[in-house]
Amino acid sequence: MKSKVTLKEMVGTKIIYAMLLVFYYWMWARRDWHTYYTTIQDTVIMFTIIFFVLEAWRIYKYSKEEKDELAIQNLRRVDAIGLKLMIAAMIIIAFACAVGAITGSTAGYALVGAILVLAVIRLILFSVMDSKGI
Repeated sequence: MKSKVTLKEMVGTKIIYAMLLVFYYWMWARRDWHTYYTTIQDTVIMFTIIFFVLEAWRIYKYSKEEKDELAIQNLRRVDAIGLKLMIAAMIIIAFACAVGAITGSTAGYALVGAILVLAVIRLILFSVMDSKGI
């Protein structure tokens, strides 16, 4: 396989990292138990191991390739926008906790959900900026 690893692919895999974070938070924070949870946990753990091995290989391959400077600049712009969005989300979640609108467990789900949403927004913004050559 001689295909190049693109920066868009590297940004897209961050969504998988965020989904894994959501799954692991759910495994740690839940209060109930069903028999099928063991199957879900084992599946997530096996996927995580396989994903990390494949991702390490892709990162190694990407590090040997020539970098696209415009794409890196676009990624920096997207990360700056993402930081501002994440700060706004954290302020909203913290304020909701402070006034008692949400519980600690709900705040945890809101935090990992915000990370997942931010990863998706990051990929969309990067794809749009990279395709337009901004």
